[in-house]
Amino acid sequence: MPDTDALLRNDTARPFDLTPDQREILDQADRFARNELYPYSERMDNEEWWPEDAFPKMGEQGFLGITVAEEYGGLGQDLTTAGVVLQAFSRWNHALALSVVAHDNLCMNNIYRNASDDLKRKYLPDLCSGAKVGALGLTEPGAGSDALGSMRTTAKRDGDHYVLNGSKIYITNGAVADTLLIYAKTDPDAGPKGISAFIVEKDFPGLKVAQKLTKMGYRGSQTAELVFDDCRVPAENLVGEENKGVAVVMSGLDLERAMISPICLGVSERALELSLEYAQTRQQFGKPIGSFQMVQSMLADMYVSVETMRTFNYRTLAEAAEMEIGGGGRGDIHALTAASVMYCANACHSVLDNGIQIHGGSGYIWESEMNRLYRSIKLLEIGAGTTEVRKMIIAGEMLKGMGG
Repeated sequence: MPDTDALLRNDTARPFDLTPDQREILDQADRFARNELYPYSERMDNEEWWPEDAFPKMGEQGFLGITVAEEYGGLGQDLTTAGVVLQAFSRWNHALALSVVAHDNLCMNNIYRNASDDLKRKYLPDLCSGAKVGALGLTEPGAGSDALGSMRTTAKRDGDHYVLNGSKIYITNGAVADTLLIYAKTDPDAGPKGISAFIVEKDFPGLKVAQKLTKMGYRGSQTAELVFDDCRVPAENLVGEENKGVAVVMSGLDLERAMISPICLGVSERALELSLEYAQTRQQFGKPIGSFQMVQSMLADMYVSVETMRTFNYRTLAEAAEMEIGGGGRGDIHALTAASVMYCANACHSVLDNGIQIHGGSGYIWESEMNRLYRSIKLLEIGAGTTEVRKMIIAGEMLKGMGG
């Protein structure tokens, strides 16, 4: 047998895989998540409970702010590195992994890529350390997939402030966030071209959490409706230029899709691991169920799905990392990120379905880990654009390329 560890320590990366340094980070994140985050998972699922010490622990170990430059408190690494950390977290606590995406990618990385230097120096260090929790507010009641065209939250200039009025819904981390990146209409007559982005602090007058939402999956990752009632935001908290927020939205959405795919991978890896263990230990007709060809067929299908997800993930993360600021929402990267998350969500669904089938009645019980994993899939097929929207993006970009 070859010395696998020695191969991984070699400076030459294997084709279509992580570099040795990235694999070491994956292993470190896996150990941390198994020891520190996995113990939270059952209580989070049972009670929609939020572990307040989780983010500070992540920050202390350097697992937050991975894509942010060191001068602002981050690690200065690339998107692939952030993705493999998320992959590892998702194996052991996918609810917290979702909260990390909202904090690290949707909020923090968007601020880092688009805000002024003063705003970056003010907000990024605490987000990188985990002392503050971040969130992004885009979706509104009744908007659905048409988040930009249906946006009704407004921001009107009033001296040294903007005054925000409206509401946001399904906001991950909304109930616990300290720092929020909020999109609002600064020119209501201009459609998507009249949207601006603002950094809003939870204690700004006029912002309140209207309700905390109870979910089917990712329970414990706090999801809320936010209401802005004459919420006064300092004018210097405008991110980028006024009425130019759509560029922030679109590049952010492509990065979000690239970062949801590792959640699918991590969840699927854990489901396969649990299913293999169960197939080897569960006895029927005097032998392990793993000896039955139909169970072996399901395990083989799960393995193939996991391995193809892995390759697609790493390729997409590497290409998305090179995306210029404002470069999202069009072209090959727009189609690729949509394709990655669409494929990975569909493949994850198949993996989890086979996993439940292998576990049988024990997987159908709410308290089982396999059941908790299974309830994670639907959000992966809805968030950051539904499967149907992803297909429209892919087809649209292909037809543009063909002159259609």
